[in-house]
Amino acid sequence: MQVCKAMSKEKILKQFELFSIGGEGIGGWLTNDTDDKVFDRLDKIEDQPLTRSQLNQLLVFGRQAPVSDAFFHYYWLECPTTHPFPVDLMADFDPEWLNNDEVITSLAHLKWGLYRLFTDGLLYFGNVRTAFRDLRTHNKKQLEAFFGPNRFDSDAMKQRGAVLSLQNIPQDDRYLISEMACKSFGDGPDSNNQVRQALREAYETHLNRGGGPVTFRRLLTGNLPANYSDRQREFEFAIDDVLENTISSLADFDAEFGALADKFFRARDAALINTKHYLSMVNELDVYVATSMRNRDNFRGMARFCNDVFVDQSLTGLHLRYFDPTLSAAFGHEDKGLIECLMVKCAKALVYNAGDADSYGKDAEAAMALSMGKPVIFYCDDEQKFRFFRDTHPLSRLIDFSTGVAVGAMVTNSISQVKELLIRLFENRMEYRLEHHPSREGYLLLKESLTGSVVRLQTNDQMLTETFWNHYHNPL
Repeated sequence: MQVCKAMSKEKILKQFELFSIGGEGIGGWLTNDTDDKVFDRLDKIEDQPLTRSQLNQLLVFGRQAPVSDAFFHYYWLECPTTHPFPVDLMADFDPEWLNNDEVITSLAHLKWGLYRLFTDGLLYFGNVRTAFRDLRTHNKKQLEAFFGPNRFDSDAMKQRGAVLSLQNIPQDDRYLISEMACKSFGDGPDSNNQVRQALREAYETHLNRGGGPVTFRRLLTGNLPANYSDRQREFEFAIDDVLENTISSLADFDAEFGALADKFFRARDAALINTKHYLSMVNELDVYVATSMRNRDNFRGMARFCNDVFVDQSLTGLHLRYFDPTLSAAFGHEDKGLIECLMVKCAKALVYNAGDADSYGKDAEAAMALSMGKPVIFYCDDEQKFRFFRDTHPLSRLIDFSTGVAVGAMVTNSISQVKELLIRLFENRMEYRLEHHPSREGYLLLKESLTGSVVRLQTNDQMLTETFWNHYHNPL
């Protein structure tokens, strides 16, 4: 008899090892130290389904507190339509579990409810023990009131229609709205156009040295006045469209440069109007796109990325309001910083395009979003960088400053996955996978299922855990 009991206990512990993380909370309910009465009763569950009263008794035998009827029903007897993600996709769900006499009918059924609880605990509390303590006494209205606000109102998003149209800027001209180009050309046709002044002086030097046909690039690399020498890279960026064009006279210079300046001011005026459009819809902004654009190809690539993601038919029904950084400009970098910080704050989610260059700006924006607990998607099409962002980069996981919950980014190297993640996010169809850390017993990881990215975690370091939660919300 004793041997059978030990085997039964071992079998149950094996099935529930995911939820056995030790400590004083619900993670310590089913361990080797748990009273054998718990395992004796669970061993009979398929012949004698478990009522709420009996579950509460088993919780007490395992040194845990009992749960309310509403909590029991919410986690084991229904798939709430007000939950932020579909719970019927978790832990081998069986719809027959919902068609019973208010009982838990199997170990798999019990596991499903615990899986949901642990997932919710990591997502919204950062700690499973705290989640159980807080939620276990809630009534139905309280549970719905807690989880409901964590859903996106996708129906309202679909019904709101489109926004006012943005000003179009040809993709090949969008580099002209960059800060470097704006500093070079000035604020208007009558302003101090420094790149023109520098090139004009360079061309006059070229004429004094004998003249002849010359490219704009040659003027910048061979004849740039000394007082502009530290701005050569900036000027090359600003006039990329005509760098290889050859001029043979001042008339050629004025015609070539004048056409480029006209193109710049058209693009800049359109980008300034677009910024007003973005500000006018900031209260409904869904996605902020963060990136770094250092050259013309970066602008082209970023424009294609936004078009590939947001103009896709699979997303058009949501009428997403998204910020495309290749279409917006401001009167100076100070205003640009204020505008973009506001948009990160107001956006529901952030998409980080890693690109081919690091920058403080895009990293700061991603950090801000993660520190506000917002969903963040990292897109990186370079395999080495992809693995770095997913597994190593410190910005991939930060803390929601308001709650203390550890928040991780979803990292992908696939544009199709970026689109699918946005669909799942805004239609409340995110899927999660609960795992133990591969080398740290009792360390919980919550992964987003599509990309395998760690989006939440709970450390097994008890001193860190207790110190963190004892002091994080301490106003002193």
